[in-house]
Amino acid sequence: MTSAFPSDDLRAQLNSLTTEAFRPELAKIDCLPTLDLARLMNGEDAGVAAAVAAQLPRIAAAIDAVAERMARGGRLVYAGAGTAGRLGVLDASECPPTFNTAPGQVVGVLAGGPEAMVTSVEGAEDSRDLAVADLEALGLTPVDTVVGVSASGRTPYAIGAVEYARARGALTVGLACNAGSALAAAAEHGIEVVVGPELLTGSTRLKAGTAQKLVLNMVSTITMIRLGKTYGNLMVDVRASNEKLRARSRRIVALATGAADREIEAALAATDGEVKDAILVLLAGVDGPTAARLLEESGGHLRAALAAAGS
Repeated sequence: MTSAFPSDDLRAQLNSLTTEAFRPELAKIDCLPTLDLARLMNGEDAGVAAAVAAQLPRIAAAIDAVAERMARGGRLVYAGAGTAGRLGVLDASECPPTFNTAPGQVVGVLAGGPEAMVTSVEGAEDSRDLAVADLEALGLTPVDTVVGVSASGRTPYAIGAVEYARARGALTVGLACNAGSALAAAAEHGIEVVVGPELLTGSTRLKAGTAQKLVLNMVSTITMIRLGKTYGNLMVDVRASNEKLRARSRRIVALATGAADREIEAALAATDGEVKDAILVLLAGVDGPTAARLLEESGGHLRAALAAAGS
């Protein structure tokens, strides 16, 4: 029978983690007025960006490595449990509409599966074998990247995912919020954003979760910039899957080209609604098929396609 109490070893581990530290000075925050609590939380959050800034060289090195592999057809896979895993799933799910990524190009695997997005799945985060099974189902290759995400840096699921991926020759990144973490040590690229003890002891959905979200934003967004998914700061690979995004597509073409509404509508019609192609049609004076060919030859980079067209 499994004991209901944590082992001495686990308790020692938790006691040593910055993210789990108790702050006596906050022991009576439940007695504070709501506005004071809000100010206190806001002040706590203000330090997160600085903690991320301290890791920017490591983050940039990881992104360059991810982008190099994705340019060769690799996938970006986030793996984690609880809040960390949910943040990975969130970031992955936002890539198709934002950057028109192909299905399965950016993936989030979560300990316990889809059910764990909305409810706790008992024991899932403690299983390295579960992580291996989830990644085996993806058929990892050496051009893929697995980013293990864990606030504590000790979550067996995240560490197991990184160790399995590394054994398969994939690129590995370990994102944690404690220094000297096992997760960062297991990965080729270790990123440790140390945000300090939480307002609520051990509630790592707070500062640690915010830090992880900021880093994952960087990983996906800058990787997509490196892959040519943007033109300047415009999302030229946006997928117009609803009326709002169709309006955004027209606005992006207008901002990039300065063309009149009638010209924009004609260019989008000639390119089956593809924003990047429509911009090329307008700026280079080519037809839709030629724009598609130039973009394919340039690996999807609009600036390179414009240069090839002599614009």
